[in-house]
Amino acid sequence: MQTFYASCEKADHPELRNKPVIVAGDPEQRSGIVLAACPLAKDRGVITAEPLGQALIKCPEAVIRRPRMQHYIDMSVRITRILERFTDLVEPYSVDEQFIDVTGSLHFFSSPYELARCIQDTLLDQVRIYARIGIGPNKVLAKMACDHFGKTNNEGIFELTRRNIKQYLWPLPVGELFGVGHRMERNLIGMGIRKIDHLVHYPLGLLRKRWGVNGELLWMTAHGMDTSPVSAGTFRAQKAIGHHMTLPYDYSEITDIRVILLELSEEVAYRARVKKYMGHVVSVGISGSFDRHTGFYRQTTLPFATSFGLDIYRAADRLFMENWDRLPVRSAAITLSALQTRDNCQLDLFGRLEEKEKLSDAVDAIYRKYGKTAIFRGPSLMPSSQLRVRAAKIGGHYK
Repeated sequence: MQTFYASCEKADHPELRNKPVIVAGDPEQRSGIVLAACPLAKDRGVITAEPLGQALIKCPEAVIRRPRMQHYIDMSVRITRILERFTDLVEPYSVDEQFIDVTGSLHFFSSPYELARCIQDTLLDQVRIYARIGIGPNKVLAKMACDHFGKTNNEGIFELTRRNIKQYLWPLPVGELFGVGHRMERNLIGMGIRKIDHLVHYPLGLLRKRWGVNGELLWMTAHGMDTSPVSAGTFRAQKAIGHHMTLPYDYSEITDIRVILLELSEEVAYRARVKKYMGHVVSVGISGSFDRHTGFYRQTTLPFATSFGLDIYRAADRLFMENWDRLPVRSAAITLSALQTRDNCQLDLFGRLEEKEKLSDAVDAIYRKYGKTAIFRGPSLMPSSQLRVRAAKIGGHYK
């Protein structure tokens, strides 16, 4: 969906149709960050993730809308229901992007292009949102067709096949290949692989020797190979449960950081209990100040499965203290993985599992009836706490 958040705002407010619209985070926090900018604002140089003040210098006449995350989620679900009229194989990839396998629907249309155009028209008619569409014989080619060509051409539709990737895909910088992040891009460039074409012709054995299966996967992606199916049940069986928090300012004191680790741990534990999961592996991700690329990502395996907040916190705190470089922290994330259902877990003779479950069930009942701020642990009374602020938000933004 083209500039999804901004498109939702324009769909709800027709008077904004011909005006540059920016959806930005709370201006009181970090001067506000641009979450989405409509094409009119982008034409003035506004880019996603830049400070709102900087965006307004480029486009002073822009209309600023605060994010409404619950509304965007509802709209995303509505779009999914529309796509399901064309095929039962719809796989949400993010709040504004979906994979659909239309193999079984093609015989109703003269060509894949005509089907894509029909989907575009239907979404415009029913939700007033414009979709950019990539077509391919597999997910990875469809994704890159959309990202690199469908988003930039006038029709908003592009088909990438094994026949035309040499002409369109291979000349692109290697950083444009799906699955290549900034760190991998630096590594590849250091090996002399500057374009996707260079990766295509690089010896597979050397890639496999350096990066194992990931090196082979990148080589396959460059060749347009992908065997992963479009699966409507992708998010039904969850592999991990995590929560990330960007802080309003740099935290330097360990007491303040521990408050955040505790609140993240309690949130992850609550989400796990809601979905009736317990997990064995706790992961911690830390990022430093915006102007410093510092931080780490580490994980540890517990001797027992848990969905109890303090169990997760103790493991997270230990990981943090072992790896923290004592530089300021701007964001933190905690993840619980190696999940299993609560009714199918190995009992721990010394873990007081039954006592923890009773306590957690009582707390969850209070949450459901009175909200997340009705009961909490003492450290959340400290000024560094983000509990009350986050309780009013979805995905870090106001509902």
